[in-house]
Amino acid sequence: MLLLAPSILAGDLADLGTVCDQCEQGGADFLHVDVMDGHFVPNLTFGIPVVRALKQRTKLPLDVHLMVSNPGSLLDDYLDAGADWVSVHWEVATHLDRLVERIHRAGAKAGVALNPATGTEVLSEILPSLDFVLIMSVNPGFAGQSFLPYCLEKARRMSREVAEKNLDVIVAMDGGIDERNIGEVVSAGVRFCVAGSAVFGRPDPQAAMIDLRQQAIGVVS
Repeated sequence: MLLLAPSILAGDLADLGTVCDQCEQGGADFLHVDVMDGHFVPNLTFGIPVVRALKQRTKLPLDVHLMVSNPGSLLDDYLDAGADWVSVHWEVATHLDRLVERIHRAGAKAGVALNPATGTEVLSEILPSLDFVLIMSVNPGFAGQSFLPYCLEKARRMSREVAEKNLDVIVAMDGGIDERNIGEVVSAGVRFCVAGSAVFGRPDPQAAMIDLRQQAIGVVS
């Protein structure tokens, strides 16, 4: 089954209530919330008050992607605000085991995100402790970037390792996914897709979500 998480960064930031409604009506499985700090990535986005407000506004689980240089300092606040799934970047997580344990202790799902140039082998030891792995298919920081095709092979390698070790770990992908490439993405073993511009760049976001699922349905089934 394909899990679809529209990235609200690509939506109408002046009307996030409507963005929530569009995602619910379009059959989204999650809201993807990109948290950027202007240090780890060159952009500033959503803070803790926004996550808390979203939690009160939508029934969809919040998938919070922490693109920050100090995830250990911010993690508990985002969990308290209502994050249901949380991903931290391997590139900045010095003590990754501790962060994963803290996420699980709060009752949330724990994931690790990998930048495009980071190999999947860095997660070999901690993989059994994770709920999902988020493979970035663009360099994080801005919505609307072009998909990096070489990340498909990373997804294949990650999916093979998960299967070989018989792990209950979801392979996710984020960046540049649209109706033209989502078939290739799910063929590579990805079962959780983040889509921003492919949803909110269309006149009808609900129809865009349906189109994405239709493009993937033959591969997933």
